[in-house]
Amino acid sequence: MDDAPSTTRIRPAGPADAAEIAAVQMRSRVETMPYLPPQRRTHEQVTRWVEDIVLRDCRIWVAVDDGGRILGFAALEGTMLEHLYLLPETRRRGIGSRLLDQVRRHSPDQVTLHVFQQNTDARAFYAKHGFTVVDSTDGRGNMEKLPDLTLRWTPDRAPDGTPEGTPDGTLHGVPGER
Repeated sequence: MDDAPSTTRIRPAGPADAAEIAAVQMRSRVETMPYLPPQRRTHEQVTRWVEDIVLRDCRIWVAVDDGGRILGFAALEGTMLEHLYLLPETRRRGIGSRLLDQVRRHSPDQVTLHVFQQNTDARAFYAKHGFTVVDSTDGRGNMEKLPDLTLRWTPDRAPDGTPEGTPDGTLHGVPGER
């Protein structure tokens, strides 16, 4: 259900948005993912990361309200959705769905992403949007060292009609694996 205010717009991000994108990312991680290790980087450091890495390597879209305040953002590198964060108070209003729709318009054949296994809200959101689990790890490969999943969306199922994974987090052919 999309109950995002009609004044919410999705637009490409630019360098002037870096500090606000950093603030959205930092607040969202702290307030919606309490299992993450404490943030050790300052807002200035995260802003510099957005400017020097994220804006350079990704296509980024921001959701803005009628006053121009950034409510959330999505960053796509190739077919990999690297980031999708919302201000905590704007969740469940259709804004994340609108950002994801924008990502899929720019990557119509597939979108892949990583999500922490503990992030049940995000997992449910992506399952609702047709993403399936294609891999799981113990977290050795991520900075936080937390178990994660690789999810993928494709516009169609495999030729035999079966998905690569299931929304509940199990992998086909790998009993008990998550």
